[in-house]
Amino acid sequence: MNTPICDFVKKYSKENPLRLHMPGHKGKPFLGFESLDITEISGADELFCANGIIAESEENASRLFGSATFYSASGSTLCIQAMLHLIALYARTKGETPRILAARNAHKAFLNAAALLGIEVLWLYPESTAPYHTCLVNPGTVNDALRKSKVTAVYLTSPDYLGNIQDIGKISTVCKKNSVLLAVDNAHGAYLRFLPQSLHPTDLGADICCDSAHKTLPVLTGGAYLHIGKTAPRLFFERARSSLSLFGSSSPSYLILQSLDNANRLLEEFGEKLSAFVPRSDAIKKELAAHGYELFGSEALKLTVSAKRLGYSGNELAQAIEKNGIFPEFSDPDFLVLMLSPYLSEAELERLCSSLCDVEKRPPVVSTAPRVLQPEAVLTPREAIFKSSEVLPAEKCLGRICAQAAISCPPAIPLVVCGERIDEAVLESFRYYGIDSCAVIV
Repeated sequence: MNTPICDFVKKYSKENPLRLHMPGHKGKPFLGFESLDITEISGADELFCANGIIAESEENASRLFGSATFYSASGSTLCIQAMLHLIALYARTKGETPRILAARNAHKAFLNAAALLGIEVLWLYPESTAPYHTCLVNPGTVNDALRKSKVTAVYLTSPDYLGNIQDIGKISTVCKKNSVLLAVDNAHGAYLRFLPQSLHPTDLGADICCDSAHKTLPVLTGGAYLHIGKTAPRLFFERARSSLSLFGSSSPSYLILQSLDNANRLLEEFGEKLSAFVPRSDAIKKELAAHGYELFGSEALKLTVSAKRLGYSGNELAQAIEKNGIFPEFSDPDFLVLMLSPYLSEAELERLCSSLCDVEKRPPVVSTAPRVLQPEAVLTPREAIFKSSEVLPAEKCLGRICAQAAISCPPAIPLVVCGERIDEAVLESFRYYGIDSCAVIV
């Protein structure tokens, strides 16, 4: 597969041009990559009005993913913003108020975009004993919720941060039966398209989804895709670029665009690498389970360890392996999340297993995470974000109304949503997860 963006930039760099354009480094090698860092010069195309090399590269990606695929150099956050704008536009064309039924473990980018766009959000909650990072929903539950409330779209996060995958196929059937769109935050699952049997949302019936290419594919940080499924409204295909441009930078990184372009070539063989790696990933999980670790989630490229059975918090287990030079994606009081890849060598995988298996076992930790929160909604998120606010120590926030999503990134999943009242259950969660301050409405 050709790589038009990479080819153009390499050719330009080799011609030793006099760069009287941005960026200000003028191609001089302060860090080493500057000669490949350009702006929208003649022939370089423009991301949000693409009709040249970027459009050609996106067509290559579209063939690989079997959907209309658009690039983002601003991560899945930009794609989520564009998805919600398209959903809001679609609702307006039908004379409806935009309203989304969303799983509660949505990323804060979803919440912020919904607030800015004036989209009403109705929440689907997981079982009360589930971790807040996950919100597996039953298709029947979705169907019941759609019968009770008129919405434009259902919005799911799949895979979630801990490696759980929703039943997209069945939920898609429910959505179509109710004439409702299905949007999926597939930020952690770009690779799902390349499994022996695709589990990618657009192949399972989603109308629109985002992938963070950089999370699981050989792409630089910030590279992402917006995919429009075959069943999506025509408006989505026509307005995708303008929706992306509404939130995206007018100066996207050409380093990231080259990375996305080059990935098309690599992805032609990625399926073979993935097929060969998945049995190795399964073997690692079996080895760790046999050692006594409790594993969580079903995603092939995510290794999520529930640490308490071996007597550790997830944070303590992270510290233990970091001493051996192994750095995880995420940890908290309960979980350690490690992201695997076919690009890891056998020696690196053995090093990971050995490091985890060498951790000294201790008596199990018996504490449990707080139950899933369902705080009282006093204001809409949009009303809340435009109110005056102040940041207070968490313990002084009892009874106050949250003004901003209260959680760090990762995992960027709000414990309490802006506009909701902070009660004692919320404070308990703050203590458990180490949140010591919160923005509240004045």
